[in-house]
Amino acid sequence: MELLRDIEKYWTNRAEGYSQVNQEELAGENRYHWIRELEAQIPSGRKEELEILDIGTGPGFFSILLAEKGYHVTAVDYTEAMLEEARKNAGALAGNIQFYRMDAQSLGFLDESFDVIVTRNLTWNLENPIQAYREWKRVLKPGGVLLNYDANWYHHLFDEEKRRAYEEDRQKVSAASLEDHYTCTDIDAMEEIARRVPLSRAMRPQWDQYVLNELGFSEVAVSMDVWEHVWSEVEKINYGSTPMFRIKGIR
Repeated sequence: MELLRDIEKYWTNRAEGYSQVNQEELAGENRYHWIRELEAQIPSGRKEELEILDIGTGPGFFSILLAEKGYHVTAVDYTEAMLEEARKNAGALAGNIQFYRMDAQSLGFLDESFDVIVTRNLTWNLENPIQAYREWKRVLKPGGVLLNYDANWYHHLFDEEKRRAYEEDRQKVSAASLEDHYTCTDIDAMEEIARRVPLSRAMRPQWDQYVLNELGFSEVAVSMDVWEHVWSEVEKINYGSTPMFRIKGIR
């Protein structure tokens, strides 16, 4: 519980700044790239009949995009400050999204409640990601879809080659006179947490594929190039050595 409290404290302090990042995404081209990506993976059918769960919603980016398109969305986050930002960012759409404060590793939903789960940049940050995946499978309906977008964030703390590539990214950001998405945060606090969570050391998405197969997902597929069509040019420069992948699991 101590680690979970430290993670919550960090993201509480980051809530306003991270919300600004989401607002910029919603105001730019990212929103169109992401909704195309999500709708290409979500099962077709009557949108209002699909129950979608956004786990680790943060300031609400995925939930807002999906609610705009007419999907029925439930959003959860462990950090109340993030949920407050999500409600504000949703504006008039907030009434179309159900928000709950909830631990991604211990969800308070009945078995087989959702058709689709979406999550972004969350799994790496969990104390017990295997338990989280087990919970996500539990609340998915048979045939339901898990869409997990993540990266090997902070793997450079444990790998010299990754560290060199990370430092090269920082140099490219500086040369381009861009805001550094790493150093503009409380990097010391985040790196301290990253050293304590298990997935900073793991080789992903191979780790995730293995776990989802062991948990009994009927299909597991990975895309390593999803970052190419959802990230902005600024993100590509900031995170070039840490590309985002998509893990798609069918229950």
